Amino acid sequence: MPFAALALQVPTLLLPRADIDPTRWAVIACDQYTSQPEYWHEVERLAEGHPSTLHLIFPEVYLDEAESAARIDAINETMERYLAEGILEAQPPGFMLVERQTETGAARMGLMVALDLEAYDYRPGSTSLIRATEGTILDRLPPRIRVREKAPIELPHIMVLIDDPEMTVIEPLAEFELPLAYDFPLMLGGGHLRGRRVADPAVIARVGQALERLADPRRFAERYQVEDRPVLLYAMGDGNHSFATAKAIWEKIKSEASDQEAIMDHPARFALVELVNVHDPGLEFEAIHRVLFNVDFDRLLHQAETYYRQHGAGFSCEFCNDLDALPEKSRRLEADDRQLLPFIAGDRCGLLVIDRPPSHLEVATLQGFLDEALTGQPNSRIDYIHGEGSVTALGKRPGNVGFYLPAICKREFFKSIILDGALPRKTFSMGDADEKRFYMECRKIAP
Repeated sequence: MPFAALALQVPTLLLPRADIDPTRWAVIACDQYTSQPEYWHEVERLAEGHPSTLHLIFPEVYLDEAESAARIDAINETMERYLAEGILEAQPPGFMLVERQTETGAARMGLMVALDLEAYDYRPGSTSLIRATEGTILDRLPPRIRVREKAPIELPHIMVLIDDPEMTVIEPLAEFELPLAYDFPLMLGGGHLRGRRVADPAVIARVGQALERLADPRRFAERYQVEDRPVLLYAMGDGNHSFATAKAIWEKIKSEASDQEAIMDHPARFALVELVNVHDPGLEFEAIHRVLFNVDFDRLLHQAETYYRQHGAGFSCEFCNDLDALPEKSRRLEADDRQLLPFIAGDRCGLLVIDRPPSHLEVATLQGFLDEALTGQPNSRIDYIHGEGSVTALGKRPGNVGFYLPAICKREFFKSIILDGALPRKTFSMGDADEKRFYMECRKIAP
């Protein structure tokens, strides 16, 4: 198997036929705008009557609808139809060099490859070559599993990070004369997407050689100043739960196989992902904020005081007249061994002030409390929101509370995972919602 030691496979990609409108074909990751159905209504309007990846995914904004089983059946049927009608066409085996230009930031480059799920373990404490970077929320897997378990194809919004400060793996590909596969504007302010084929065996071999250098155990130990630590080559960026879903399906296929040797050649052993260098100047780590729905804010404050004092922390709440006053109040309250958690709750806003916090990261300090506070409150729920503007809009609504969280440092990202393990779930995001990966390439996962 090519590149087996690197958990890497050269995929046979599927792309939409040349006469299909790519702007209507490509839609944003299914886990975006989960509290903004109006965005998805506009996507539906644009995609209606046209071949589109919208018809191949389950937007999570609809997860609670009663007709979810019918939606999943329709997804699988559409996948089969797109294959049968030639809407999806197989490309020569190879990678795809992807350039994503957003409307607000620098261009970002990525490389579409297939990764071996045998080299991935999302359980806490894992030291696999491909590693989870955040806690996996197991109750988010079943809907994805129901879509994938009967699906003949996969289409990923998964982005996997490599730590390549010298830019040896992906960036040199831009210097080659690579054939253009697609080049078009994305819908609804998503920016622009360009893809170039990486099919030359010599160029593919260069990619493998560069990854081998990153995975060299001696260089790994020197780079991170660690000893006797298993190599971390690939760290999950976006799409952690989709990759975990692919792993769960693969394990199920293996367990049911009568020939354990033959099953190792099954296409579902691999998952299609976009590799991205964590040092890419177009990649920014953004915080993932929290919004609570249908909660009593005064009760929440009382719960917070009780929770943090039980965990040996100091607690107080400082209100502000408006959101514009938050930065100045934050500067005045900053102190060592103190964390500040800005919030908006209807017409009120301010800061939760946590002295001697129970966790090193603000997101962990907050999430531990929210997990306990929402237990036994079936009418309340939490959502994980990209973008401060969305938090503000949702948090202003009666009965809602929005919490703003800081971004983590991407330069220390890999070392943090190596030394401390996975971060709290939904700790970070690679860009704001409209900068997320759009579905474009597909791959067969059924024999």
